[in-house]
Amino acid sequence: MKNIAFSLMIFGLLVCSCQNNKTVSKPSQETEMHDTLATMPKEQMSDNSNDKSSSEAIDSTKTSVDKITEEMAYEGVSNYCHKEYDWSIADKNPSIMYVTMGDGTKSEYKVIFRSYTGSFRYFYVNKTSGVTRMVDYVPGPEIEEEAGTIDLFEYLGKKN
Repeated sequence: MKNIAFSLMIFGLLVCSCQNNKTVSKPSQETEMHDTLATMPKEQMSDNSNDKSSSEAIDSTKTSVDKITEEMAYEGVSNYCHKEYDWSIADKNPSIMYVTMGDGTKSEYKVIFRSYTGSFRYFYVNKTSGVTRMVDYVPGPEIEEEAGTIDLFEYLGKKN
């Protein structure tokens, strides 16, 4: 019995010493990496950082140009709805058929079209690409169904 206890104690010490060796090796690897960076020529380091910052600047410019605003989302969806649906019924009662903004997310605007039938079509406009996903919603039986996609840019600036 003493031999088993002694063997377990030796095994435990070996495991502990292996654990300590592993943790010691990590700081030395980090030190080597730090030493490598410290000896790298400054010109090489600055060239890499300039490339990165200039590419980020180009990307941020592109993003700001391509970004869809809330007004653009509303205008494009409104133009789409006025082109696709008969609004003559709304002439006498404008509250029966309308387009309004809903609660969006970080990546999408939600524009809501209410039909004279009482059903809704939700337009989820991607803030970057302009791709707009449509979902039909009927409140009574709580039916929700995907209805396709449109490209918002096709309906911007068009009055029908």
